[in-house]
This record gives sequence, structure tokens and C-alpha cells, in this order.
Amino acid sequence: MALKTPQQYEESLRKLNLKVYLQGELVKNPVDHPIIRPSMNSVKATYELAQDPQYEDLMTATSHLTGKKVNRFCHLHQNTEDLVKKVKMQRLLGQKTAACFQRCVGMDAINAVDSTTFEMDQKLGTPYHERFVKFLRQMQEEDWTVDGAMTDPKGDRGLSPSKQADPDLFVHVVEKRKDGIVVCGAKAHQTGAINSHWILIMPTISMTKEDADYAVSFAAPADAEGIFYIYGRQSCDTRKLEGGDIDVGNKNYGGHEALMVFDNVFIPWENVFMCGEYEFSGMLVERFAGYHRQSYGGCKVGVGDVLIGAAALAADYNGANKASHLKDKLIEMVHLNETLYACGIACSAEGHKTASGTYLIDLLLANVCKQNVTRFPYEIARLAEDIAGGLMVTMPSEKDLRHPTIGKVVEKYFKGVASVPTEDRMRILRLIENLTLGTAAVGYRTESMHGAGSPQAQRIMISRQGNLEQKKQLAKAIAGIKK
Repeated sequence: MALKTPQQYEESLRKLNLKVYLQGELVKNPVDHPIIRPSMNSVKATYELAQDPQYEDLMTATSHLTGKKVNRFCHLHQNTEDLVKKVKMQRLLGQKTAACFQRCVGMDAINAVDSTTFEMDQKLGTPYHERFVKFLRQMQEEDWTVDGAMTDPKGDRGLSPSKQADPDLFVHVVEKRKDGIVVCGAKAHQTGAINSHWILIMPTISMTKEDADYAVSFAAPADAEGIFYIYGRQSCDTRKLEGGDIDVGNKNYGGHEALMVFDNVFIPWENVFMCGEYEFSGMLVERFAGYHRQSYGGCKVGVGDVLIGAAALAADYNGANKASHLKDKLIEMVHLNETLYACGIACSAEGHKTASGTYLIDLLLANVCKQNVTRFPYEIARLAEDIAGGLMVTMPSEKDLRHPTIGKVVEKYFKGVASVPTEDRMRILRLIENLTLGTAAVGYRTESMHGAGSPQAQRIMISRQGNLEQKKQLAKAIAGIKK
């Protein structure tokens, strides 16, 4: 198969027997549930664009394993050009969906697991890399959406995994058998889990010997026995149940997160890629985090493009587009957005080859990229809200606009520029609300803060990789200091 069509992707999800809870109820049909469906549409766009010749260069790649054309989300980066194209692809998808398209975590996970298992096997003589490559071949052939799962609930942040009052607060091995392992625990904030075919689990922090049972990486079908999901709430999510589309802001696309629970899940050895090799857990975490921090220089920029466009339209519709201070605010939004993109491209262009042949981004620049993402989208959102005006958060509902009596009143008093229909003005204001305050804010503003690690996580990595000692030597040389 190699490349699924959008329709084949949707039908493949219908065949899964996922156990999903949403607002206290077991969901019978996740694909068509009105709250979940927009997030599925976002993933579906990754399949749709891969079929479009216009975007083939960005959306597809040639597998180094089989020589076949594969979706870039299933590809291992073979050079810096691949790393750059990844960021450009993510920006494109952000522009097309104005939401989280969810396959990035799986792409970043396979690249991190590939190089880590290769080096682990070289040092320890373990069989993990061969197992992983077998899994990857099937992933490419079936064009799977794989959810990369790293973040555990963590419990008491002051305690290591093995010291927690409840051992299940980190995913861990509870039994080793001849044919595989049994795991328990949970992964939190799992982006796109319910729209995925498989789950690729990784440890969430660097482990020590006493935490060896928690140093585990494996792949499991998303509907494996013992796995279930609790769907995360988002602001304004029940608007999707109202039947209209204006108040949702972004009717067709969205994202989602879920708590993924492992209740004594059996994993055959062929799908286990780390089991107790705690000394390599830090490498896997660092590499996945680096790849994912690179990703934010693409996806958040694409969504930012939509938000900037919406803010500019709001200025037009309000009749304020000629005001110099609004022009300056739009310039600042563009400046901040392109700075994020520049960081994503820079860490890609400065990437290097690992021992497995897979290319890794420049980790320092990737962390700088994500550190900027924890700040700039907040300012871009603030400026968009400033330009939009207060009507964005005080506007009546779509039902009021459609009402046979008061609809005319809404039409009359919420008109801006006379030539622009009131409905168009309401639509663009709701889109800005969606991107800055509503459901899409999870995939733009708030996720910009905590996705791929908290701001402090990036600052720690910047401190480690900033090479202050080298900079001191540079200063000494210029100043004429010999020691």
C-alpha cells in the first residue's frame, strides 16, 4: 500500500475497537462523534495532501528501507534536507488545518527510537534495533498513524518513579515472560491517540538503576486489550454539539489529547525496544524532545499564519486597517512568527548524522526554537485579540443570528464595514476566539507552553549545550589572557 488515501485512513479507524470515554460515557463510534471528528479530519489532511502532486515533495519521501514512496510522517530523516522539509511540511499543514494534525509525535518518536536502539545494541549487544526496523517497515507499508507517547502522569514531582506512592504513575514493567512483557501505568496529554493505529511508548525522564522497570519502550496497537482512553476537555468543546458552525470558529479541523491507560497490557518481545536499559533512557528522551521542539518551528508557525491573516481581516472588517498602530501590530506578529520558523529551519540545517544513519537536529538550536515558542505565540495571540476588539468575546450566538426576529437586530448592530456581511465579520472573530481562547488554543497557545516539555526543560538543555567554557576561551583570546 505505502500511501493510504484519506478514505482508507478513515475506514481503517472504523475497524479499530477503541475503548474511549468522553464526558463520563463510553463512546460507541469515535470517528463520527461531533467532538472528536474535527481532530480526525486534521489527521486525514496528512493523507489527503500526500495524494496531491502539488505537495508531493513535502508530504512524501523515499524510504531508505524499501525504496518506495512513503508518507513523510513514516520516514527516517536521511539528510538535513529531510529535516528542513519536515518543518516546511508542518507549516503547510498548520496553514491548511489551523489546528494540531497530530502525526508529528509519531514521526519524532520513530526517529529518536531508531538512533537510540542502534547505539544501545552496539554497546550492549541487545536486539532492539532489528525489532524496531521490522516495525518501521510495516508502519511505512501500512501508512500507519503512530502516536508517540512519552509524558507520564508523574505524581509527586519530587520523587523518582520507583519512589512514588502509586507505582502506576509511570508506565512500568510488572511482569516478564518468555513471550513478552506486561505493563501498567498511563500516559497523559496524548495528542491524537484516538486517531492513531499504533502507540509507540518511550520513557519520560532519564532513569537510574533503581528505576530500571520504568526504562521501557515498546509499540502496541491502539486498541490492544487493556488499553483505554479518557478524552481530555477543551474550552468551548460542547459548541461542536450545537449543530452550527460559526460559533465553533474552525468547523472542520481540531486536535485532541487523552489520558491513555495501560491496565496489564501484554507486549510481545518483537515489539519491545527497551526493557531495563536505564542508561539509554536519557538519550531517548533528549533526542525525542529535540525533534519535537524542532517541530514547533513548523506547526505553530503555520497556525500563526492563519491567526495573522484572521487578525488582518478583522482590521479590514472593522474599518481600521489603515490605522498605523494596527499595521505595526501586524508587522510585529509576522516578525515573531517568522522568527519561530527561522529557528526551526536553523536547527534542521545544522543537523548531523547519527550512528544509525538517521539525521538528528542541532539540539541547542531546537531548544532555542521551543523556548521562543513558549513566548511568541502568546504575544501573537495577544495582538490578535487587541486587533479584533471586544466583540470577539461578547458576540451573540449563531442561533441569535439565525433567529427569525432578533436575527435582523444582530445583523444590524454587529455590522462593521457596510460592504462586509455581518456573518463574515462574526465568522472571522470566532476564528480568532477559537485560535486564542477556544479549542484550538490547546493546539496553539497553551500547547506552545507545555508541549515538548516545559520552558524550564528547554532552559536546562540550553544550559548544558551552551558551551560557556568555550565562550570564555574566546573572550580570553580577544582580551589577551593566556591562562
